[in-house]
Amino acid sequence: MRKWVARGGFALLGLVLLAAIGLATWEPFFAEPGRAPATEQTYSAEIVRSEFGVPHIYGKTDADVAYGVAIAQSEDDFFTLQDVLAMARGRYGAIAGEDGAAVDFVYHLLDARGTAQRHYGNLPADTRALFEAYATGLNQYASEHPGEIKLARLFPVTGEDVAAGFALRQPFFFGLNGVIEPLVKGEPLRPEFGPPIPSSAPAAAPSADVDGEAVPRTTASRALPLHMGEDGAMAGSNAFAIAPEKSGDGVTRLVSNSHQPLRGGVAWYELVVESGEGWHFAGANFPGSPFPFLGHNRDLGWTNTVNRPDLVDVYQLTLDESGTRYRLDGEWRDLETRTVTLPVKVGPLVLPIRRTVHRSVHGPVIINDRGAFAIRYGGMDSVAQLDAYYRLNKARDLAEWRTILARMAIPSTNFIYADKAGNIAMFYNAAIPDRQQGPDWRSVLPGDRTDLIWQDMVDFDRIPQLVNPASGWIFNANNAPFSAAGPGSDLSPGDFAPELGIETKTTNRARRAAKLMAETPVIDRANLERIKYDTGYERTGYVAQMLDEVAALDLKAEPDLARAQALLATWDMTADSKGAADALALLMIKDFMSAEYQNKTWPDAREKLAAAAEHLTTHFGRLDPPMSDLLRLRQGTVDLPLDGGSDTLRASTTWDVHDDGRLALRHGDSFLMFVEWAPGARVRSQSIQPYGAAITRPGSPHFADQTPLFVRHELKPVHFWRADALANAIRRKTVTNR
Repeated sequence: MRKWVARGGFALLGLVLLAAIGLATWEPFFAEPGRAPATEQTYSAEIVRSEFGVPHIYGKTDADVAYGVAIAQSEDDFFTLQDVLAMARGRYGAIAGEDGAAVDFVYHLLDARGTAQRHYGNLPADTRALFEAYATGLNQYASEHPGEIKLARLFPVTGEDVAAGFALRQPFFFGLNGVIEPLVKGEPLRPEFGPPIPSSAPAAAPSADVDGEAVPRTTASRALPLHMGEDGAMAGSNAFAIAPEKSGDGVTRLVSNSHQPLRGGVAWYELVVESGEGWHFAGANFPGSPFPFLGHNRDLGWTNTVNRPDLVDVYQLTLDESGTRYRLDGEWRDLETRTVTLPVKVGPLVLPIRRTVHRSVHGPVIINDRGAFAIRYGGMDSVAQLDAYYRLNKARDLAEWRTILARMAIPSTNFIYADKAGNIAMFYNAAIPDRQQGPDWRSVLPGDRTDLIWQDMVDFDRIPQLVNPASGWIFNANNAPFSAAGPGSDLSPGDFAPELGIETKTTNRARRAAKLMAETPVIDRANLERIKYDTGYERTGYVAQMLDEVAALDLKAEPDLARAQALLATWDMTADSKGAADALALLMIKDFMSAEYQNKTWPDAREKLAAAAEHLTTHFGRLDPPMSDLLRLRQGTVDLPLDGGSDTLRASTTWDVHDDGRLALRHGDSFLMFVEWAPGARVRSQSIQPYGAAITRPGSPHFADQTPLFVRHELKPVHFWRADALANAIRRKTVTNR
């Protein structure tokens, strides 16, 4: 009997071990194998590294350069590139666990792969050649560095894989996550996406999920790490353009001041590209792109700030008793339903989690306890932006550039433009649905009427745009487009239909920029730098409300908290680390900003004051440490003081709280570029990044070599022209796939 029990125990142990081995190894074999680009094309590129390691990539053709971009970026950040490619293949959960599986769920929900498959082949041949070359470079690096690969069978990849990544990530720049997350969780929508779904909404018929769950609760309900910042797209960016008649020296200036996460899939990567086919551009891209998204060429340049147009409509469907059909115009239609497998890494194991995704003629469908809801959004089922960005890179004047932007192929983001001819402009770029008048498009719409399912975008001429205003300056700081160029030059909100869904909110950054620029008679280089690095707050809006609520607290019975209240009352309204109350204000203000911009629950003033005071006294032994002791820029062994705050023009927006109580910047000022066209001179530019070119290579000298300049408000030369790049080169090499 004992032998039988022992044998049975060993057998059970063996089964457990086999199951563990299976869970540790199944995912790469289950995943669809990667494919190499179907081309025998040979590529060759020269990569010249500047004194800060920034790659300058040269090639005979544009495709040669794109191949070189992939090699250079892999050398600096192959770690993040793999994450981006895993997202584009629906396999990120095998790397990042539950958070990654949430991305994979959205990948399937939005049909990112299907979008790429349907439309990639219709792109112009030279655009597809760019993406195939880029994929070839990625595959080559992976083949030559197998020890760096963190997910088996991720490579090879094709241009279509890269295109699928674009289809997945683009909607999150205008806040689609703010709709998907609450719907998946079964929570009310935030007010900026319409009024809450009523709790009395009729319950939907059960989903056909294989595990009986109507909502993918264990993975897809996680936060979606695809948006611009911790609190969504409104987390920020600044942009400035100054016409020659306003600059004091006849120079046209453009300032790109994006606020992105400092690491990860939407962190900027700086590069300069030049080909024998006329592609010559300096700027930055995100991992997974063969071309820059912003910057300048010889003749013109642009930068972007995230806008928040109403590009998303939500429809409530009526399902039949089976939950497999929905009613439309009095008839029942089959709900498209398919089951997908999400890999979820848990320790050494990867669990296969089965989930169901649905679709109607409206778009993706989410079923929760409140009902069935379909989503339709601007730019859905399109990869046209791949060609549009490429063409913008090569445009030569405002007319050509504007014609490309007018395609409405790039679903969102403001464009601030300047060129060597002295033109400056602002375009509230947005693929806004062409909605009929009458319905409340900010509410949840009935899903049983085809007349509410819009098909086209509004004409480009209907969106807000401003070219060469009389003021001679333009800015945007994630505010409504109706404050951009000062009194007498700004657009009027009344000239734009409410169905366009143009946001009306402003930011402290916008208030400060409008004030500082309007009161500055000559915006020369020095004044422009002063404005860009401003750390001030206006005592209005959420800032004033926070201060008033703290001042109104009755803290007679709490002397310690009363001291914090009294200190905050002395705050000088800046985040420059000079005032005694700056650190306290920095800790306080972020949550109030988020409540204002994201329509979150308004914070309790007493609770926030108490938490900030406790943090400072616990970690610093005082309420008034220098703010620069609290706020730090940290990368490896580098640990430097920072200025700026949440929603100041010098942006230190969000941070990680380290064990020592310091706030390590996570999101804020990132890629910063000043571009200048002087009369009769070639374009000149300078830039800076918070860390360095080799952002995930701790052993590289360029892991954090830009940090001292960044904290001192200093810039480095871009070396746009090849002669300058070669004169300042520290490394040169030629790469080829022969």
